[in-house]
Amino acid sequence: MIRKLFDRAVWCGAHALCDRRGNVAMTFALALIPLVGGIGAAVDYSRANSARTAMQAALDATGLILSRDAEALTPEQLQAKAVSVFQANFNRPGVKDIKVTSAFAVPQAGSFQLQLSASGTIDTTFAALWQPEMAIGSNAQIVWGMKRLELVLALDNTGSMASSNKMTQLKLAAKDLLKTLQNAAKKPDDVKVGIVPFATDVNVGTANRDAPWIRWDEWEENNGSCVLWFYTTKSSCERARLRWTPADKNTWKGCVTDRDQDNDVGNAPASAGTKATLYPANQASNCPTAMTTLTNDWSTLNGKVDAMTPTGNTNVTIGLQMAFQMLSPVSPFNAAAPQDDLDKVIILLTDGDNTQNRWSSSQKPIDARTKLACANVNAANIKLYTVRVINGNASLLRDCATKSDMYYDVENAAQLSAVFSTIAQNLAKLRLSK
Repeated sequence: MIRKLFDRAVWCGAHALCDRRGNVAMTFALALIPLVGGIGAAVDYSRANSARTAMQAALDATGLILSRDAEALTPEQLQAKAVSVFQANFNRPGVKDIKVTSAFAVPQAGSFQLQLSASGTIDTTFAALWQPEMAIGSNAQIVWGMKRLELVLALDNTGSMASSNKMTQLKLAAKDLLKTLQNAAKKPDDVKVGIVPFATDVNVGTANRDAPWIRWDEWEENNGSCVLWFYTTKSSCERARLRWTPADKNTWKGCVTDRDQDNDVGNAPASAGTKATLYPANQASNCPTAMTTLTNDWSTLNGKVDAMTPTGNTNVTIGLQMAFQMLSPVSPFNAAAPQDDLDKVIILLTDGDNTQNRWSSSQKPIDARTKLACANVNAANIKLYTVRVINGNASLLRDCATKSDMYYDVENAAQLSAVFSTIAQNLAKLRLSK
């Protein structure tokens, strides 16, 4: 019985003939019009939204491609290329009357902006009775080259970098990074890079032998000799009233060790009148290759990468401090003062725990100095990336980075190229802003 009633109700609803008076059938027929129209409109709107999504993706791709050459193109050339690139990326035959517009601007020095828009219409199917077509449109804004860049690579050159192919992969990654930055520079002074290879010491170069920021008192104490062989320090010679002969400065290999605390973790200017701010010359038995100060000479920078050789123990603090000093607008390197259109960045890479500094061969106190140096770098608004290669104090390096996503833990040296590529792309500052 229930089944028969249900079938009867369905039949009546479908044929609108159950009420013999006729007005119910007419009402039902009229009600079907907006119902069918609503369903049809939903289908048409769905088609339009799909086309609009594809249009936005094509417009974003067009903007990224155009940004490479926009500065060198006339408005007419830019518009023609915008249309050409968009059409190559937008494959929706159902969209007609397509229009693309472009506008290039320089909001401020060193900042470039590209505005793009696209529009078109799509014919409706179900809603054609009251709306024969629908308009769609999208906008994109691409911003790049926002700031100039000063970058220092503080790179571990200790003996352990010879293992697991680490130094070989580091050189490849560093050269790729340099190439990316060279290509990103629109003008020669847009990007400058310095390189600080470090071990226990940093090599500032023998050309700085007579520089006023080099300190020689500890060199004399540690490297001279008495007229009698069993006196081994200047003080012991003086107590014995024997002549002390300082070592010849010409034998210096260029290495310096940590400045007096707390200058060993900061960027105080090196002043000839304040011994604590000077860098003590040290005749290190394992002296890494000499550092390179900020330059846009890409040949010199690549040559310095090639010259890196693993040697000695690990003192992360001095590598980071020297990079900090190199970016600071004080002596001895006198970098540019902080400016709105200038980014200052350090990439710190190491593959091991701290093992030796000027005062200690115990990791804990050396780590404490590194932690202070990291805090001072970040307080100076210098962006700090940290990279741990297989070994090293992960928590120390993670906390050192300016942000958590600026720390990279590399478990295989072959991953270095990908890490440096990611960092390089971030530094190149090409991005979609909205």
